[in-house]
Amino acid sequence: NNNNNNNKNIIYMDEDDFSSSSSSKQYYFPYTHQQHPPTSNTTTPTPTTTYTTPTTSYNTPPSSSHHQLTFEPAEFSFPQGFNLDVDTDFTSSGKWAQELLLECARAVSGRDTSRVQQLMWMLNELSSPYGDTNQKLASYFLQGLFARMTSSGARTLRTLASAYDRNCSFDSTRKTTLRFQEVSPWSTFGHVASNGAILEAFDGEPRLHILDLSNTFCTQWPTLLEALATRSDDTPHLRLTTVVATRGLVDASSTTTSVHRVMKEIGARMEKFARLMGVPFKFQAVYHPGDLADLDFDALASRAADGDEALAINCVNALHGVGSGALRDAVAAAFGRLRPKVVTVVEEEADIGPDDGDYVRAFGESLRFFAAYFDSLDESFPKTSNERLALERAAGRAIVDLVACEPGESTERRETAARWSGRMRAGGFSPVPLSDDVADDVRALLRRYREGWSMAPSGETDPSAAGVFLSWKEQQVVWASAWKP
Repeated sequence: NNNNNNNKNIIYMDEDDFSSSSSSKQYYFPYTHQQHPPTSNTTTPTPTTTYTTPTTSYNTPPSSSHHQLTFEPAEFSFPQGFNLDVDTDFTSSGKWAQELLLECARAVSGRDTSRVQQLMWMLNELSSPYGDTNQKLASYFLQGLFARMTSSGARTLRTLASAYDRNCSFDSTRKTTLRFQEVSPWSTFGHVASNGAILEAFDGEPRLHILDLSNTFCTQWPTLLEALATRSDDTPHLRLTTVVATRGLVDASSTTTSVHRVMKEIGARMEKFARLMGVPFKFQAVYHPGDLADLDFDALASRAADGDEALAINCVNALHGVGSGALRDAVAAAFGRLRPKVVTVVEEEADIGPDDGDYVRAFGESLRFFAAYFDSLDESFPKTSNERLALERAAGRAIVDLVACEPGESTERRETAARWSGRMRAGGFSPVPLSDDVADDVRALLRRYREGWSMAPSGETDPSAAGVFLSWKEQQVVWASAWKP
């Protein structure tokens, strides 16, 4: 039914598309098989890899707006007698980038300047942000290693953030978000699991408030609004407060301006969609230029003056932006004081904690995680895709943060499901098991994507972890969970 597909991401559609909305679609098929905006006609240039004496890096075509760092010969002189020829068997072994990068990280940690120099020259010759997964990993991690070696992590992030800000618009955000959700369950997995838990917790409640701490640009909520509109009892009132945090952005003022532009457009479309669905709705975006631990949660979650609201707190890829383990514990405790009906937590699964001082171990875990991410993008998108390039560049910024910045300055320190579960329990929460209905919804979602994706309870690998995992080729990549006080 085409009508069922037209409103799945109506907040991202053109104005003319609103007339074709239908509320008959169930909430658990949010973003697949819909009328998406066409991919841009401007394709990503695919350069020919050249092997010349390197004076610039990453083999970036002149027409590209992608800002990369440059190795200057004065900073990395060519090692005496070093042979740039690379063994063919080695480069075709499958994971040459991970092997070379990890060896380079060990040399950086051990201050072996000569070895670092050799490996960086080799990686520079082999890398390209437009190549295969190995070449991309080499390109982005080499950028982070160079920033680490030159103590220029903050400056590099500022340059990359500025380039992103110049290209950030509602249209580009829409295209990238919709295309990603069309070809991969990386984000939709958490949306479906969280929405299911929230709807079950809100069952029968007349006044609802969702405190949304996420970076999803509200793409999670149209399907939830549809489900509320078709509830068997009276349609409830919904208040949605979305917090946009900018901690760690080295040029927060300009980046916040671009996010303001996007969120203003999204808010208007959300309100229009709610009217279309017949759901009484109020939307508020809150811009917070600091750590979530500094946020006044009590003020944000205050009850309406004319009656109590049932509160849900939604955290999608937000908690890993909190600076330290102690602050993360404090945020969980703050959630508990608000007495929500449910707290949903979705995080990417990686063991790169904020208090981990072992550089090589954290580097290796970052490498493992982003290798899986880049591989999933490579197999989900066509070879030439502006949307995929935008996602890879965003990952590149996260890699620079992890590789070049100290743990206490990072906003990208992911943790494991077991560790997040421990923090939530310490904050006074107990896990809410995924109901059979919601689990079925998630499985139905995954069947709409290519082979390689699977779901499994977190407790199968670690009894202390609640929730469920999304796995790519048997490697756990995203964790979703629900909690009650």
